[in-house]
Amino acid sequence: MTKYRKKPVVIDAVVWTGNNQTEIYAFTDGAAKFKRCAEIYGIDYDLRIETLEGTMEANVGDYIIMGVKGEFYPCKPDIFEATYEVVDR
Repeated sequence: MTKYRKKPVVIDAVVWTGNNQTEIYAFTDGAAKFKRCAEIYGIDYDLRIETLEGTMEANVGDYIIMGVKGEFYPCKPDIFEATYEVVDR
């Protein structure tokens, strides 16, 4: 067995709040698709992201990440916080 360390990579990400569809759409350059749904818990839209692996659904609180090749995908908050830290720009 060989151990590997993840290379340090700086990424851009936005948190899906359930109501920031304009911000998410602009960030993903149209890769985000929204479907109007019945307002539940203050959420007006379902969010789906076209990823390299196919369409993925994002839940409120998920981070939408731009990958190293410009692809987009959702990431659960606990995984995001264990993997990434804020970078001063």
